[in-house]
Amino acid sequence: MTDLTLNDGRLMPQLGLGTYQIPDSQVASVVRAGLDLGFRLVDTAALYHNERGVGEGLAHDEVWLTTKLWHDQHGDAEAALDASLALLGRDQVDLYLIHWPHPAGERYVEAWQTLVSLRDMGKARSIGVSNFLPEHLDAIIDATGVVPAVNQIELHPTFQQREVQAYNRERGIVTQSWSPLGQGETLRDERVVAIAERLDATPAQVLIAWHLAKGLAAIPKAGNPEHLASNWQAIELSLSDDDVAAIDAMDDPDGRMGPDPREL
Repeated sequence: MTDLTLNDGRLMPQLGLGTYQIPDSQVASVVRAGLDLGFRLVDTAALYHNERGVGEGLAHDEVWLTTKLWHDQHGDAEAALDASLALLGRDQVDLYLIHWPHPAGERYVEAWQTLVSLRDMGKARSIGVSNFLPEHLDAIIDATGVVPAVNQIELHPTFQQREVQAYNRERGIVTQSWSPLGQGETLRDERVVAIAERLDATPAQVLIAWHLAKGLAAIPKAGNPEHLASNWQAIELSLSDDDVAAIDAMDDPDGRMGPDPREL
């Protein structure tokens, strides 16, 4: 399993387990199943209301744990992280992200300043952002001189956000893909299906392998053991340059599924 080197020198597993929309009552068993398969990164957030279950599912300290700050707490990020740590049963997290810039609230720069302090205090070993566009990244970097280690964004074959990817590369920020499989239509696309059939793989495995081939981190969600195991097996799949190019060609500038970061 590949690790990616962050700009703070730490190594982060490239493939992780997303837990969005997995209920608190069920997520512990999902996390345990993922760890048994070999996953070493688990991603949660205050918004997901499942941090307690995620904490219960974590079997050992070698697992990379990410959680996120919701924008109603931009003005008190330390208290928000303390609340998350209490639910998780941890003294620190590996990565703390500002979940959305929420520019209308005008406090994401303040939140980033606090995250820098939280990193210095050791409550978050690495810090980053999620759903930040170049304009938001410029604002926090200009204010603090601190470049996020990770920018977690919506990224899948039909919405590749190449401008944001390019900005992240230039600044040494790792791009981490949420919703890396897109929606059902993406998995049914004839180009993806054809590659999967040729490689004796599932369409989901093909898409995960595409993210990994592109040097992206990815956190696909899976709510049952079969999908978890299938996702993990994607690390063994090797795509040709033509395969990667075929999936690259699926990009659609209007393919966003989630909110626009300028509006949420």
